[in-house]
Amino acid sequence: MKAVMSLIALMMLVSLVSCSDSTSKPSYLFKPAAKEGLAAKVGDIEITNAELTDGIESELFEAESKVFEIKLNRLKTLLLQRYMDQDPRKKGLSNDEFLDKYIASEVKISEKEIEAFIKDQNIPAEHINPQVKEKIKGYLGMERKKEAVEKWLAEKSNKKPVEVYIPKPRRPTFPVEVGNAPTFGNKNAKVTIVEYSDFQCPFCSKGADVLNKIKKKYGDKVQVAFKNFPLPFHNHAEQAAVAGLCANEQGSKLFWKMHDEMFENQESLDTEGLKKMAKKVGLKTAEFEKCLSENKTLAQVRADMEEGRNLKVKSTPTFFINGQLINGAQPIEVFSEIIDEELAR
Repeated sequence: MKAVMSLIALMMLVSLVSCSDSTSKPSYLFKPAAKEGLAAKVGDIEITNAELTDGIESELFEAESKVFEIKLNRLKTLLLQRYMDQDPRKKGLSNDEFLDKYIASEVKISEKEIEAFIKDQNIPAEHINPQVKEKIKGYLGMERKKEAVEKWLAEKSNKKPVEVYIPKPRRPTFPVEVGNAPTFGNKNAKVTIVEYSDFQCPFCSKGADVLNKIKKKYGDKVQVAFKNFPLPFHNHAEQAAVAGLCANEQGSKLFWKMHDEMFENQESLDTEGLKKMAKKVGLKTAEFEKCLSENKTLAQVRADMEEGRNLKVKSTPTFFINGQLINGAQPIEVFSEIIDEELAR
């Protein structure tokens, strides 16, 4: 009897919650816009598409990229199926049999590779047994088969490129100016990279490594500009930003030396640490220390931050390649894709 009463009470509660939800949610009527560029309207209130996307450009791009990737992976699956069906060797073979015999025939996982995986993943020795090793072997085998499929598809498409009509998401673009920021490279380069960074941010240190690779790879084909965006919860970030611009007053080459030194020694960004770095990189110490103690460049640091906020910079590092936004310390391949496209224009 108690169980029945409890069930009735639960059903009544669900009913009350459902009724409450149905009346507390906004009422939306989805229909074609009355005029171009309009996202929503109620009475005299109008919301435009521009207003709707303002400030969420990065999130929208990431979401669109995920949808694009899902479609592209589905396209690869369909192409693989069509290519296999057209292959005369496919006759009488299942897809898996054809894959193992003709596409991934060289995939073999050795004991050495399994041990290397265990070491790389730091799997405790007490967790290792024949069943676990078999699972690792299966995982590595699947990964190698994926690589073999990619290689096979590449060989096919190199002979006859695949025309793809799925729209590729374009990164949001912003009107970014170099201004008086420290720069590296050719000021007349076809490609300009503007970075907003924080000397105390560990991810920014990785971003600096990527930029150094870009400098080596592209040389004078690109210009790199550094802007400050010290985060409030990094206690030495603002002073380090001031120090960087103090170094820049003695020349851009010295700025980049100080830039690298600060990122390599992020645990030593207090006043004494900054003075030692300045001496190490060859700055005129008296001039540097005066600039630092007077916060001479603080106004420029704060102007960088205000400009960054206007550009919707929310985290560090944030990069703009000819205005195209990249969030975070992405692999160099992400940068190179955009740089190569811009250089080819």
